[in-house]
This record gives sequence, structure tokens and C-alpha cells, in this order.
Amino acid sequence: MTSAVTARGLRKEYPGHTAVAGIDLDIAQGEVFALLGPNGAGKTTTVEILEGHRDRTAGEASVLGEDPGRAGRQWRSRLGIVLQTANDAAELTVAETLRHFARYYADPRDPAEVIDKVGLAEKANARVKTLSGGQRRRVDVALGIIGRPELVFLDEPTTGFDPEARRQFWTLLSDLAEEGTTILLTTHYLDEAEALADRVAVIARGRIVAEGSPQTLGGRAHAEATVTWADERGPHSERTNFPTKLIHELSAGGRELAELTVTRPSLEDVYLDLIGEQL
Repeated sequence: MTSAVTARGLRKEYPGHTAVAGIDLDIAQGEVFALLGPNGAGKTTTVEILEGHRDRTAGEASVLGEDPGRAGRQWRSRLGIVLQTANDAAELTVAETLRHFARYYADPRDPAEVIDKVGLAEKANARVKTLSGGQRRRVDVALGIIGRPELVFLDEPTTGFDPEARRQFWTLLSDLAEEGTTILLTTHYLDEAEALADRVAVIARGRIVAEGSPQTLGGRAHAEATVTWADERGPHSERTNFPTKLIHELSAGGRELAELTVTRPSLEDVYLDLIGEQL
């Protein structure tokens, strides 16, 4: 595995407050990695350190083979960054904005193609100041990928998106991942992390409290299942580590089980348990 991002003992301290309390991270090239956590947990601070936008107090970091605290302009051209908030050229049209920023890169994507990918083709000639909040967010995403980056940082990228726009954005991220782009994503939407991420990490009080695939995070794959069914005596529910065995026993002799379901804890259930322990 070739790492795009490596961090060891990453810390950020302020007087009377520790924002990041010793984080270790390994993100492989081409991986989609989601960082989850409540507000104030240290997600944005961690991402800003890795982007080179904030100094760290202690620890080591390597992003695309360089220390983000000392890397130069050429290194920055290999990154795409979508911040939580961004200042835009409100008087320019969407197309003018993308064409302008494309000139900063040696091998940019075609601006018209990017505008179409983020779902703004019908707004290409509209001034940015006339767009809705969600549409402006799509402009931010477009600017983050116009330079054909090797690594994209996305900090709460779909805030303000309607459901259709979110799905369109997910397709865009999947396309970028298939091209080999590494993506570090912070989000409050757990369905987004489950749909997109190869691996996720949960951060609380500046520490990573769990890490794994969305399917295995926090022991989710091996957690007790809840089997529910109904029979002539009414509805029933039972928790078990062996749902197949239980269903076999219940249906012995050809007995019919109505409304049969088997469920395990959702990613949201596991996430809330993890941050609940910390908070």
C-alpha cells in the first residue's frame, strides 16, 4: 500500500484547549476515507493541518510525500480543497469563474465538463451571486477538482444540497475515485459515508475512537442481530448472535413466519454509541 496521507501523534493545542490530541492516520492512494465526528471534535482542525493551512503543535505528517507544514506551491497544485465556507467571485458567471481558476493549473480539466459534472450546466452563464446556497456549494466543489488533483479534501461538501444534488455529487466522487483520486471527506451524513467511503474513522474530543470499513466499524459486522417475526400469537422480537439458527428453529416443521426481518446495528447506531461514550 502506498500512502497518500500519513500522520503520527498529530496534536494541536490552544491555551486551555486541545483540539487534536494525538491522531494517527494512514490513507492509501486512491482511497476514499471519511472522517466522522460531532461539531468541535477536531475534524476540521485535522484536515486544515493536513492541507498545510494550520500549524500543528506536535507530531508528524506526510501528504503526497511531503510535510504539509513546509511544502511549497508545486505541492499545493496537486491538491483540491473544498472548505466549509469559501469566498467566491460573485460578479462572475459560473463559466467565467471556472475558466479563470483553470488558468492556474498546468493540466486543468475542461471547465465545461466540470460544470456539467457538478450539475450546473443550466447555470453556466448565471452570475455566482444569483445562485442558491446549494448551487454555490457546487461551484466550490467544481473549483476543488478543476486542477485534476491527486488528493481532494472535502469538508462537509454536500451541506445545503437537495437529495437529487447529493446523489449527483456521490456519482461525481465515485468517478473521481475510479480515476485513482484520493479523497478525504468529512461529513455529518452517515449515509454519505456508508455509500462512498472505503474506510471511516470516528473522532471525538480530538482522538480517533474507532476506525474501519463502514460495514465493520465498532464491531458492527459481529454485533447481535435482532430477529422480528409474527405468528398466530402476535409479533415477536429476539436478539441473537446466530440469526440463521434461530430462524431455522422457528420455522421447523414448515411453520410460516410473517413479517420476518433480520437487522444489525446501523452505522448511525454504532456512531452514536461511539461518540456517546466519549461525550
